[in-house]
Amino acid sequence: MYKYDAIDQKIVDERVTQYRDQTRRYLAGELSEDEFRPLRLQNGLYIQRHAPMLRIAVPYGMLSSKQLRKLGDIAKKYDKDYGHFSTRQNLQLNWPKLEDTPDILAELATVEMHAIQTSGNCIRNITTDQFAGIAPDEIIDPRAMAEIMRQWSTFHPEFALLPRKFKIAVSGTKDDRAVVQAHDIGMEFYKDAAGKLAIKVWVGGGLGRTPILGSVIREHLEWQHALTYCEAIIRVYNLHGRRDNIYKARIKILVKALGIEEFKRQVEAEWAHLKDAPNTITEAELARVSTYFGVFDYAKLPAYDASFDATVASNPAFAAWVKRCTHAHKIPGYRAVTLSLKPHGKAPGDATSAQMHTVADLAEAYSFGELRVSHEQNLILADVKLSDLFAVWEKARANGLATPNIGLLTDIICCPGGDFCSLANAKSIPIAEAIQMQFDNLDYLHDIGDIELNISGCMNACGHHHVGHIGILGVDKDGSEWYQVSIGGKQGNDASIGAVIGPSFSAEEMPQVVQKLIDVYVKERTPEERFIDTVRRLGIAPFKAHVYARDPAKESATA
Repeated sequence: MYKYDAIDQKIVDERVTQYRDQTRRYLAGELSEDEFRPLRLQNGLYIQRHAPMLRIAVPYGMLSSKQLRKLGDIAKKYDKDYGHFSTRQNLQLNWPKLEDTPDILAELATVEMHAIQTSGNCIRNITTDQFAGIAPDEIIDPRAMAEIMRQWSTFHPEFALLPRKFKIAVSGTKDDRAVVQAHDIGMEFYKDAAGKLAIKVWVGGGLGRTPILGSVIREHLEWQHALTYCEAIIRVYNLHGRRDNIYKARIKILVKALGIEEFKRQVEAEWAHLKDAPNTITEAELARVSTYFGVFDYAKLPAYDASFDATVASNPAFAAWVKRCTHAHKIPGYRAVTLSLKPHGKAPGDATSAQMHTVADLAEAYSFGELRVSHEQNLILADVKLSDLFAVWEKARANGLATPNIGLLTDIICCPGGDFCSLANAKSIPIAEAIQMQFDNLDYLHDIGDIELNISGCMNACGHHHVGHIGILGVDKDGSEWYQVSIGGKQGNDASIGAVIGPSFSAEEMPQVVQKLIDVYVKERTPEERFIDTVRRLGIAPFKAHVYARDPAKESATA
């Protein structure tokens, strides 16, 4: 993974010193709240419902074991002994004291980490596939490009105060696992007819109050122009994006208002001044950055391991974990492992400091000292030998990290919601926990197969509910917490936005609402269909009818 040079380290150290003095002046009454707000936001600090929240940057989801161990230490020393991994592949601390935040940033700087541009109206953390570099369907490892874009966007003076926050995702695989269509800019790498690397560029995607999938603004962009073309897009947005209405300030609104053809015309006109400018990426620069993401010293192993196969055959619990939590690797004899942060009855995406230390130990022992964060809020060991999987499973299981539910209904994406976030209309975590407990039979979960359930506590959609097979949105109804349900959303190459099935439900009703949706699926599915396939074939009508059907027994009991 990328290592800081002297300039990188100096920039981060100087930012800590600057922020420490800003915090001192604020606490001394020398800066007003309005003066301090943009300064703290530039360093990832929000003021939430009960306490400050510090969002720590994890660029394109990559962490070293040393960095994760430091995050665990910080969570134990300055927070309530845990952290929350977000859908932007970052880590959030929900309970730090304001006066401690300069010390936290100073400790992060010792392991080449920071909280810069994790908030505010700037270019946020650039995200990508959690299996980058090892996926069998990979066309290009996108991490070097993500790093080049990170360096370009960090402290970019022209884009420090955009109309609204700005999110970019890059994907280098045949199957999109980075949700590129739901980003302000999505970059999809592919090989063109001549065998050369090119980029399909999506623009104007986003969830939130107005969910929109992006439009293709350019089918074929030479990879060397990735920065200059993004710069042209963001310049047009920065010039014309609305600043008078926060709900209409995202680039998706501008693209929709102008139409993709007019927006493209303006971008191309702007790009004419930027193409072949100094920000054009050279072969030498890509090669330089790519060395940080080079191939490890993999052992030469057979594709099959008889001992591993025998262990799978003799141990049903291990076999279930292997099926759901390990993934194909392009190097024979290796697998990627997803460590589930979704144990039943626990807040999705949370990890204790002890668990962070455990994962760091596992990464050092079995995965070249590196790990990744997925936007599904789990942790990944990307390079584990088949012969080591049983040992990884045993230690992960002993530490609550081996629930075999990856891709299943209880592998829930969930924002912190009203328990923490001051923007939320309703709590998210208790709903996730209640659904997890409703579906606590793993055999049943395996039988109904892949289902993505996403929960957001407000219209900002940090839980990506719009692209969940089942999406749940917390809404306010006369001061009470209610939940709107949608079905039919999906991420990936054939992404779609879910459709709301009808009026909202109380918190107490939610587990049974989900159960009724599953009941329709189980009744109507064909043998090869997943939940999303059945929804697309039948539409929402049969699901809506069953969910809202009257219960005669209940009506007679309350008559």
